[in-house]
Amino acid sequence: MAFVAFTAVTFIHPVYPREQFLQHAGTVLLLIPLVIDMVKDRMPMTAFIGILLFAILHVIGARYIYSYVPYKDWCVSLGIVDAGFFLDSRNHYDRFVHLCFGIFLFPYFQYACKQWFGLKPLLAVFIAWLIIQTGSMVYELFEWLLTIVMSPEQADNYNGQQGDAWDAQKDMALAMIGSTAMAVCYLFKYVCHR
Repeated sequence: MAFVAFTAVTFIHPVYPREQFLQHAGTVLLLIPLVIDMVKDRMPMTAFIGILLFAILHVIGARYIYSYVPYKDWCVSLGIVDAGFFLDSRNHYDRFVHLCFGIFLFPYFQYACKQWFGLKPLLAVFIAWLIIQTGSMVYELFEWLLTIVMSPEQADNYNGQQGDAWDAQKDMALAMIGSTAMAVCYLFKYVCHR
């Protein structure tokens, strides 16, 4: 309920209303496994929390349209860093979320591979890793298709490329780094418990 209330608050005076509604198609997809688990209560807590954390990051990104999330201002005002810390003018929030896609959703996909398909733990780790890579690629293809049907300004607001021709490749690489780190952690856990 707190997450739904938080999401509702982000709709007050949206910066980019049309883009925000498009962004929230992903929020609905993230809510589905959470709502199902609230009824069935079978998902491991790591998977549930991972989806919830990723959904929170996504809602924040949807509120400001990823390219404009004021994380730098937040870090300075909270005293985490001083004003001169951020040398790069690019807003890297979208890159951070792609990294978190690989980290936070990995436990859910690994659980789903074991639960739904009856895969052994090591194979479930590998398939979960592949799902993250495939999901990342499909999302970047979706963004590319948007650039074809939207105006250049709308597409840039939604995609958050910020003039980087290699944005899609960097985003996919970050998802791969996050999921690879999680796969190594899971493999280490399984090897140590044998």
